[in-house]
Amino acid sequence: MAKTNSNGLEAVDAWWRAANYLSAGQLYLLDNPLLTEPLRPEHIKGRLLGHWGTVPGLTLIYAHLNRLIVRDGRRVLFVAGPGHGAAGLNAAAWLEGSYGERHPAAARDVDGMRELFRQFSFPGGVPSHASPHLPGSIHEGGELGYSLAHATGAALDNPDLTAVCVIGDGEAETGPLAASWHAPAFLHPAQDGAVLPILHLNGYKIANPTVPARMRRDDLTALLRSHGWAPTVVAGDHPAKVHEQFATALEGAFERIDEIRSGARAERPLIVLATPKGWTCPARVNGVAVEGTWRAHQIPLSEVREDPYHRALLEEWLRSYHPEDLFDEGGEPAGAVGSVCPHGTLRMSDNPHAHARDSVDLRLPDIRAHTVDVGAPATGQAEATRVLGGYLRDALTANPRRLLFFSPDEHTSNRLDAVLEVTGRRWQEATAPADDRLSPDGRVFEVLSEHLCQGWLEGYLLTGRHGVFSTYEAFAHIVDSMVVQHAKWLHSASEYHWRTTIPSLNYLVTSHVWREDHNGASHQDPGFLDHVLSKRPEVCRVYLPPDANCLLHVFDHCLRGRGRVNVVVAGKQPALQYLSGEQAAEHCDRGLGVWSWAGTDGDGETDAVLACAGDVPTQETLAAAALLRELVPDLAVRVVNVVDLARLFPPDRHPHGITDREYAEIFAAGRPVVFAFHGYPWLIHQLTYRRPGHEQLHVRGFHDNGTTTTPFQMCAMNGIDRYQLALSVLEQVPRVADRVGHLRAHLLHRLHANTVHAERTGSDLPEITDWTWAAGETRR
Repeated sequence: MAKTNSNGLEAVDAWWRAANYLSAGQLYLLDNPLLTEPLRPEHIKGRLLGHWGTVPGLTLIYAHLNRLIVRDGRRVLFVAGPGHGAAGLNAAAWLEGSYGERHPAAARDVDGMRELFRQFSFPGGVPSHASPHLPGSIHEGGELGYSLAHATGAALDNPDLTAVCVIGDGEAETGPLAASWHAPAFLHPAQDGAVLPILHLNGYKIANPTVPARMRRDDLTALLRSHGWAPTVVAGDHPAKVHEQFATALEGAFERIDEIRSGARAERPLIVLATPKGWTCPARVNGVAVEGTWRAHQIPLSEVREDPYHRALLEEWLRSYHPEDLFDEGGEPAGAVGSVCPHGTLRMSDNPHAHARDSVDLRLPDIRAHTVDVGAPATGQAEATRVLGGYLRDALTANPRRLLFFSPDEHTSNRLDAVLEVTGRRWQEATAPADDRLSPDGRVFEVLSEHLCQGWLEGYLLTGRHGVFSTYEAFAHIVDSMVVQHAKWLHSASEYHWRTTIPSLNYLVTSHVWREDHNGASHQDPGFLDHVLSKRPEVCRVYLPPDANCLLHVFDHCLRGRGRVNVVVAGKQPALQYLSGEQAAEHCDRGLGVWSWAGTDGDGETDAVLACAGDVPTQETLAAAALLRELVPDLAVRVVNVVDLARLFPPDRHPHGITDREYAEIFAAGRPVVFAFHGYPWLIHQLTYRRPGHEQLHVRGFHDNGTTTTPFQMCAMNGIDRYQLALSVLEQVPRVADRVGHLRAHLLHRLHANTVHAERTGSDLPEITDWTWAAGETRR
């Protein structure tokens, strides 16, 4: 392999070759790390796992960035979109010494090199992707599409940081990445850090060519330019020439970044780097082209242990990097290699932002300043999310540089507009007179891409800051896979003490299924709850506060927490309020409990339990309890409300789960339970199937019966309305069996009367819309 010796780039080339050698070693070797003897089958791993194709591009970029960091003292965060090329990133961190500092068995010597190789994609070792094991990483890269969004989120409020984001050309085909090119419309040139995208065109995905690599180069650069980027193209397959071109392009990019930071209005720099797939691996294997083709994506030589020919090719490949010039006999980086490695926290693999070392807890307002006055339960109304908006406004005032809000054009629709009293909507593009509160430094980010909202927020959280993502319930599903990846990252990161536990990912899910009667079936889907609660119980939480005061306490708890994914579901429409501030605090701390004021069982025997979770199910449950008081005064009914769904789990399945004894006491084990639930009924059954009395649990919830209708008819269509809930209780209590017949007729007649009225007038009956809890019904 030719070595460059022009323009002082010899050290960069040496570092690049060293990183490539270490990367290939991770894919193949168990022993003989410095090739001090000919390769034998026992030196080779039994299973060859990993991705080579993207590695040479990643290590090339890393090497050149290190050169400028050493020269200029720049602070750079490296985000690798092709995180499946983690062998190259592990190699970079090992050369910088930070890998061995976190994984002492893989120290920077020959034994550590052997361990670095052995650990990679190996039982008991580390993954083949850029997981939390990798110092300096905030991006796993297994699911492609989110690298530029993560880099953008990391740059927000970090003015001294440059987030260099390597984007694979396969990743550039994804929808989230295509939307991510809009970053210049939101990044503040002075208050935020810089984002430098490097679009790496190596031509292929796992089996097919990539669209960006096959586009006419002029068309590609015109596309990027239209998004506000100033692309520079570097292309070639001769290392010395590529080094020279890339060094010039990178220096020019940083000069432009400095100009932008100083106030110059200019397009943001972007580099298009086109190099062969699997660059520097064997050109042909068994007469078939490998280097520069899709065959180099994973393991270029697949039969090394069994086939002497393949083994000879591997040894020739490894020796082409001249490891004898790159490492001394003890395995430490030698000669020029070390000169390209920065020191301390200037190492990209030791960037403090990547480990959230500077993360600070929020200063949060006193909840009591925002609580709703509840004189008597279920007699007055409030808009829960509007109340929360005032609290969030004050939270932002107290934390002006470490709290952000993200929403797909729904911030005001979700009644959080109080926040806009103290900030604006982030916007760097042209404005018009009719625009509403646009601001270059606004703290509210609105863009019609849930992927961008999630990705920006994740990048912000992963670097130690705090935020809220509010969205319509039905469209939270758009980020289903993203929340899975984030939850897995949080769980894995908790295993490494050197990673600061980051602030929680907080969703406010509103415009929910029971109040999307106007938009219809397309907006009616509560399944995000099922999705989240099926993930790591150590990480995931779901809260269903029944009123505004409970919402305040739940969200205050979520904003104070770290290392969690919190989903909070709350309606934005005017709704009845139930608990005072003190009662809400106590109820939310417990997560669930008996509302004795609403029940009729007192200290005596309980005939049945009416349970509920969610604001609309709570209202209908209380109305059903009132109906039962009226129609069957001698029936002893208990009312239970659940805020924290995880409390229903057995304690061996979730840390929030209550004991079976507590569960039996609250739900009156042995008695029928009719449970009105916000979401799909089977979720409650999944949480409680091992609980005492589960055979008498009857859950009512959403059954995908929805259309454009009235709010109450939405409940009736799915069986969670007050009349059907009351009837269900009566049908489960044997001692009132002789009265069920005429009571059923009465309840169904009232239900039918509302259906007729709704279909004739477009509104529900006043007995529905104006219902409150009568003062005489409350038992304190």
